[in-house]
Amino acid sequence: MAFGFFLCVILLLSVWDNTTKCDYIPNEVLHMECRDGFFMIAFEFPFTGNEPRFDAVDDTGVYPITNQYATECGYSVSVLPLLGYVELRASYFSCHTNNKDDKVFTFNFNLIVTHEGKEVTYALNKTCSPTLPWSPREITCEVNYMEVSVRNEVTCPCTSKRDDWNAALNPAYALAASDWQVMLHRDGEQLMPISLYEARKQGYVFQLTDGRLVFRTPYGQPDSLSTEVNGVPVEVIHATLFSRQNWVVIMVDLVAACSMYEGSYDSGYMIWKTPEVLHPLVSGLNVTQVNVGVKGELVAQPVAEGRGYIVELQNSTVQISIPYNAEGGYRKSFVSGHLYEFYIFDLYLEQISVDEDNVDTRIRFHKTLATPLLPRPVFTENRTVLEERTFTIYLGDVPEDVELASVYLNGQEFTVPFTNAGSHTLSKVVHPNNTHGYTLKVPFDDPVVIQQWSKEHEETQHRLDINYTLTVLPENEPYYHLASVMALTDVPPPAFEAICSESGISFKLDHRPFDYLWEIRIGSDLLTSELAAQRGYIMSNDSQSLLLNVPLFTHGYEYKNFTLKGFFGTFEILVQDHETEVQSSTVKTCPFSTTELIVCSTDGRMTVVADLSLAVPSGGVPAQTNLLDEYCGPQEADDTRALFSFPLNSCGSIVKLSNEYVTYANEIFFSKKGTLKNPVHWSNDIDRVIMRCTYRLDGLHRLFSLHRFESDTAGVGRIVHSAHSTEGLSGPTIEPTVWQTPVPTTRLSPRPGYHPPAQYIKVPSFLNSISKKGATGLSQTKVTLYFGL
Repeated sequence: MAFGFFLCVILLLSVWDNTTKCDYIPNEVLHMECRDGFFMIAFEFPFTGNEPRFDAVDDTGVYPITNQYATECGYSVSVLPLLGYVELRASYFSCHTNNKDDKVFTFNFNLIVTHEGKEVTYALNKTCSPTLPWSPREITCEVNYMEVSVRNEVTCPCTSKRDDWNAALNPAYALAASDWQVMLHRDGEQLMPISLYEARKQGYVFQLTDGRLVFRTPYGQPDSLSTEVNGVPVEVIHATLFSRQNWVVIMVDLVAACSMYEGSYDSGYMIWKTPEVLHPLVSGLNVTQVNVGVKGELVAQPVAEGRGYIVELQNSTVQISIPYNAEGGYRKSFVSGHLYEFYIFDLYLEQISVDEDNVDTRIRFHKTLATPLLPRPVFTENRTVLEERTFTIYLGDVPEDVELASVYLNGQEFTVPFTNAGSHTLSKVVHPNNTHGYTLKVPFDDPVVIQQWSKEHEETQHRLDINYTLTVLPENEPYYHLASVMALTDVPPPAFEAICSESGISFKLDHRPFDYLWEIRIGSDLLTSELAAQRGYIMSNDSQSLLLNVPLFTHGYEYKNFTLKGFFGTFEILVQDHETEVQSSTVKTCPFSTTELIVCSTDGRMTVVADLSLAVPSGGVPAQTNLLDEYCGPQEADDTRALFSFPLNSCGSIVKLSNEYVTYANEIFFSKKGTLKNPVHWSNDIDRVIMRCTYRLDGLHRLFSLHRFESDTAGVGRIVHSAHSTEGLSGPTIEPTVWQTPVPTTRLSPRPGYHPPAQYIKVPSFLNSISKKGATGLSQTKVTLYFGL
């Protein structure tokens, strides 16, 4: 794969200029290290403005390190603004380095940064000593220049090089002067010698130290040679430096050759190549050692291979393959429509060879390698558990330089971190591989979730469309990742809210689009407006909600725990799927209190709380009262009231039977047996308290066949307070008519012609025959039955 991304990297690897600035650089991110071939200053800091710059300092002054000056004087400055990384590499033979015997090198630089709008200068200095002895010939292939240094001792060339040497010797001897001169070679031609001053003007730098001669030149000079060796591009510079001292000509051949291979990317590896023999005058015939590393740190070939590097010799070419995510590289996310990433490596390679004269040549390569833009997709994983009724979505594989800024849920924006987001939660998950993720939780019933009813499958569809807004740091470039999740759940039955009041129970149901699948029933009867009106319920139903107010003592209540202080009433609303007949219910039990009440239960029990303040003679108490059967006394009594609860067919109850109804009646009596301590004073104003429970015959079961009371519905009760009334328990029976108003539970005055309410349920077959016979032969007959039970 071609190394097409190299141009982009060049834009990132800019050099210093004098128009830049940066924020304050903390000491903890500044690193200065001595290496075998160079001195390095590096620091990591996020750039918020322009870039820092360096000056080289020596006894003669201060010299700004610009791009051109760096290539001529042995400096390489790389700036990666997107990574917040700056690095300066200085050759031990750089222009302003204090060199003592080629063993001790002292560097002085100024680092100029801008802090709070003002330039601040930091003086940096370091003294280095190479740990390895200098090879006879050292070649450095930096990113912006070539440098060769040789020992200044004179050696005789071998036979194979004598022809080249003699070709250069004759013109050098003829033109040599006492001053040093330079002869450049280009394509086998020997150019006219020039002075060192003229060579310096053309960008060539020559230095003579105590023990070495140094030659340095930028890449791409007019006198350099660009060629290919084994298909690898190579640049060669060949210069001969000579001086004539009387009859002796001193001549030094200086040749530097560097691989110009830009690199390639294939199958997850960054690949770089260099010929085993760069040039006959440079590389020896035998490569004895190859060391490779990154960031200027060399390791032996076995160690590099242990890190995943592949070092191999193919067709006389050394090929280095580095895994794109190997340790020591720089990684950066990039947005270009989609999310990408690229990796940058500062490759450092050392190749040692020995020629036929047993002279070592050490070549050091510095090369910046970068991958092309590699897709780096993040992913979403639906981790929803239906039973939890909550969407759980994981956004994963987010690189460390990418952060989540906001989340759109079905078009509604929520910034990160979530604040006042209701039931939404978002948590960050950090992983050891320098990635992180986010877990988003949104309940199904959250208002932001779209809910749709599937009539075909009779399920509720919950849908959540998510737009994650991610930003790439530090430039805050946005990237959008879309996801959509859906969950299907069974339709839950409608659920009523119930509230207790003094007069009854109120129910409320908020409508949903799919509530039409369910039927609402009171017992076995479908709840309709007609049923509500018939039973005395107060109902309102609109597009938003259903409100049902159920007054106390209307049809459908169940009562328990009767005391003089109060009782509990329970009302149940059934919800049933009309196809599957699956039912659910809303049951509400509320405490109630009343002065007086009568309850006629479906299992044939009469429960009465009666006010006896006018029925008890002076000096008497309600606890001394009894029913028609004098052995049936109150279960509980206070100063004015008494509680009775007894089976309908007991305690002397009198039964009155008509064509459609059966009525059970009893009366509360005060015991006429006084005591010496509580003498009783009778008067004619004593009130009679009569209690009646009326049931429809067609709603009774087994009343006459098994002598067991069982009614479809509760009976209608009445308490009659009647002073001096002629209406007795054995008087003429009054046939009740249908009445929709509930029986009052307070004290009633006698009302002639009063008909207690009745409810129509169903008529058993054996009662239908009785009803038909009564219609023909007994329709005018009033029947009174007395059960001695």
